[in-house]
Amino acid sequence: MEKFLIFDLGAGSGRAIVGDFDDNKISFEEIHRFDNRPVYAAGELFWDILRLYSEIKRGIEICSKKYDNVRSLAIDTWGCDFGLIDKNGRLICNPVNYRDRKRHERAEKLHEIIPEKELFQLSGGPLDRIMGIYQLFSLKYENAVEYQNAHRLLMIPDIFNYFLTGEAVNEFTNATMTLMCNQNERKWEDKIISKLGFTREIFSDLNEPGVVIGKLTKSVCDELSTQAIPVVLPPTHDTASAVAGIPVADYNKPWAFIILGTWCIGGIETSAPVINDKVLESGFGNEGGVEGKNMLLKNTTGMWLKQQCRASWMKSAQREISWEEINQAANSAQSTDSYIDVDEERFGKVQPDMPGVIAEYCRETGQKVPSTMGEITRCLNESLALKFRHNLTMLQEFSGQKLEVLHLVGGGIRDELLCQHIADALGITAIAGPTETSSAGNLIFQLKAGGYIKGVQEGRKICRNSFEIKEYEPHDTDVWDEKYEKYLKLLER
Repeated sequence: MEKFLIFDLGAGSGRAIVGDFDDNKISFEEIHRFDNRPVYAAGELFWDILRLYSEIKRGIEICSKKYDNVRSLAIDTWGCDFGLIDKNGRLICNPVNYRDRKRHERAEKLHEIIPEKELFQLSGGPLDRIMGIYQLFSLKYENAVEYQNAHRLLMIPDIFNYFLTGEAVNEFTNATMTLMCNQNERKWEDKIISKLGFTREIFSDLNEPGVVIGKLTKSVCDELSTQAIPVVLPPTHDTASAVAGIPVADYNKPWAFIILGTWCIGGIETSAPVINDKVLESGFGNEGGVEGKNMLLKNTTGMWLKQQCRASWMKSAQREISWEEINQAANSAQSTDSYIDVDEERFGKVQPDMPGVIAEYCRETGQKVPSTMGEITRCLNESLALKFRHNLTMLQEFSGQKLEVLHLVGGGIRDELLCQHIADALGITAIAGPTETSSAGNLIFQLKAGGYIKGVQEGRKICRNSFEIKEYEPHDTDVWDEKYEKYLKLLER
């Protein structure tokens, strides 16, 4: 049985996972978990990059003590953020968090130089202010010392790979989260870089996933009492890794995906970026996929709403409230036929009383006001399902294909009522599983780099054989058509 070490870091936590590969099946063993908490300092919000690196080293140490036959390791993380390395190879400053206010405040200054439409036509990416281009522009705008001394730009996983191997490389999927890539040619877009006056030399050539970039340095090996494990480039953007790990069974049937997490990502895999006015105006965008593919997608507020509601309910009740209790309440509750637009700004913010915010929205829009835990959870489930229908309807228009299969992945698939609502609302079969698709995609590309498999299609077949998959068939589609008509009127108000 072959062992591989997977690091999967999200914006809130990270994990070290040992992946086993044996007889065309994979399995996972979590060996280390840690928080990822940004730090406010001197009015800015930073990632605690060295603590995260220490946690990665701790994961390597634990793995090495337990197993002596680790074939490789690979790291995927969230997107958008980067660090700058000076000419002496030192990280100049902690990377700034994508929620820091400065990049958002200075976005309009950037668009005085490159209008939004032009930036979209050049990059194809979603014009979200969290993207890396806005942070780099902010540093240049204030002539920050880290920008002045920058020799190389590295995305978050690139930084960890650099610390481990001494090799400073950029990987394609995460680089697209800067909005500075030409996604058709899969390289940096010199027109954007030149127009904004960025130093071209800080951008190194982009690497595709599935290559070995080096081995752990001697100093790392000595510190951790480990062997010189090869380090592989997976799709380092966790979304790209997640999509790579989706267990697609029939490529002849048009399929879409929804990653159900704190934020939900709905999209389709395309052969090339889709860049036109409709995509831009609808808030969609393209992000780098694997093996020449593209992801056309849209982010929306997701399980965050339920997490915020749960925190409020526990505070009021002064006790722990399990997700099972919340889901049981939703199952028992009758639908109030009240909905919210989950993309409204108020629902994406930290709210001390999210149930109250939801109730107020329903009151403002002349709907029946949900009051109990079950009614509010049901309102959220149905609102999310209808939002996904709205988004995927637009994706069908963009692609010219009628979707036949929907893949649901991520931690949110544990909510069976939500999965059923999604199938009902869209009127198509929803295939749920696995929860750990980012880790699966990461491992697939370690297997590819090691010559165990040829590519992602073979890897997806292995995923189908390895994990429990549950299918949800649509029911009561006429009822959900009526709900959708009401929901559309709500969006038009």
